[in-house]
Amino acid sequence: MRAIVTGGAGFIGSHVVDALLARGDEVLVLDDLSNGKRENVPDGAELEVVDVREPLTDRFSGVDVCFHLAAQVDVRVSVERPGEDAGVNVLGTISVLEAARRHGTQVVLASTGGAIYGECERPAPEDSPLRPLAPYGVSKLAAEQYLAVYGRLYGTGHVSLRYGNVYGPRQDPHGEAGVVAIFLGRLAEGGRPRIFGDGSQTRDYVYAGDVARATLAAVGREGVFNIGTGIETSVLELYELCREVAGSDLEAEPADARVGEIQHSVLDVSLAERELGWRPEVSLPEGLRTTWESLAG
Repeated sequence: MRAIVTGGAGFIGSHVVDALLARGDEVLVLDDLSNGKRENVPDGAELEVVDVREPLTDRFSGVDVCFHLAAQVDVRVSVERPGEDAGVNVLGTISVLEAARRHGTQVVLASTGGAIYGECERPAPEDSPLRPLAPYGVSKLAAEQYLAVYGRLYGTGHVSLRYGNVYGPRQDPHGEAGVVAIFLGRLAEGGRPRIFGDGSQTRDYVYAGDVARATLAAVGREGVFNIGTGIETSVLELYELCREVAGSDLEAEPADARVGEIQHSVLDVSLAERELGWRPEVSLPEGLRTTWESLAG
C-alpha cells in the first residue's frame, strides 16, 4: 500500500508511520515541522516539509490512503486564537479531502473523543451528545463533518477516529503535552509535577502503539469510531503509577483548578472492537514503563 501520513513527524503520526513500515508499506510524510521533528521520521519513510493547508493534489497520485494527523492540538491556542485553530484543523482537512477526491484516496482522520463529547458520566459511545467546550473540539468535529459530507457528495468512504488521551514514547513533555509526558518529564528532571485541583479528574489513557494499530485497522472502513480503553483513571492514580515507574518519592505540587477543565472523560470502544477487530493491548502500567524508559534513556 502507498500511504501519506500528514503530521507524520509528530508524536502519534510517527507511531503510525512505524506501523506502516513494519508491514512493508510505502510512506510519504507531510509535515511542516512546527511541532514535529525530523528525527521522529524513521528510515524508510520519505519526508516532505509542507503546510497541510497548501494545495496537495500532486502528492496524492497513486496513494491508497491518507492518515490525516496534522492538526492544531493546543486547547489554549484554540481559545486564544480560534481562527488559527480552524485554519489548520478545518481548512487543512478540506485541502486533504480535495486532493484525496481527485485521486480516489481514502482519508483516515485523527479526531478527538474528550474534546468533542465534553463531560462523560459514563463511557461515551459514538452516538453520545456532542458538547465541545473549546474551539479545538469544534474544529475537529467540523473536520469529521467534512469527511462525512464528502462521502455523501462523492461516494468516498472516509473514517474518523476519536482518540482518547494518547500517551507513549516521543510525546514532548514541554509545552502543550499530555499529562503523562508532563509528569514523567518533570520526574526525569528531578522536579515536582503540578496537579491542578483535587486530582479527581479522570481520563481514558490509551497507548500510542495501540492507537497506531487501530488507525491501520480503520483502512477500508467508514464512519466514526472511538479509540481508547474504556477505563477511567484519575490524575492522582496516574501520578502514583508514574512515581512507581520512575522510582520517585516526590510529592506533586498542588495548584489551583483550571477553569473550564473537563472533569470526566472516558470512551466506549465496543464499536471498534466489533467493527475493526481491534482492542487495546497495552495496560497503563506497562505503557508508562515503556514511556519512562524512552525518556530516561
